[in-house]
Amino acid sequence: MEFAFYTTGLIAILATLRVITHTNPVHALLYMVTSLMAIAGVFFSLGANFAGALSIIVYAGAIMVLFVFVVMMLNLGNSVEEQERNWLKPSAWVGPSILSLALLVIVVNAILSLKEQGITGTPVEAKAVGISLFGPYVLAVELASMLLLAGLVVAFHIGREDKRGDVINKEGANQDVEKKITGECA
Repeated sequence: MEFAFYTTGLIAILATLRVITHTNPVHALLYMVTSLMAIAGVFFSLGANFAGALSIIVYAGAIMVLFVFVVMMLNLGNSVEEQERNWLKPSAWVGPSILSLALLVIVVNAILSLKEQGITGTPVEAKAVGISLFGPYVLAVELASMLLLAGLVVAFHIGREDKRGDVINKEGANQDVEKKITGECA
């Protein structure tokens, strides 16, 4: 299990570095999914099965779907059609595929080695985790949810495309309304 820990840790570090250094947001998302899966592998190798499963469900599942929706909301328009075609080329998937394949080999190896060894440790029920999270740490959980919501709002605001004349001040708005009213009446 020590080999699995170090290998998944190394994969998580490499994938995270690619998330930071990659300029293409879709490729960065693929590497981020790989990184989150590797972090779940670290949890599994340490014997924290619930934390690993929760990491896969919450981070690699729900939050990455949220990020994909944010990227889709950016809607960069027709100017990136050629770039989108390049995303479908196999060369864009080589790095994440190799790292994911390495994770799969490690997980299969870890599962097969469990037959020889017994799992030691105290299992923790989901109810106990929920009570401890929403007991003394309820403020931290709520702040984390507000931070995620703020990130979504900021990403939407940065990525939206303003059409000409959409952003106007109050005086301009009053003039436009008056022009529309007088134009319709005339």
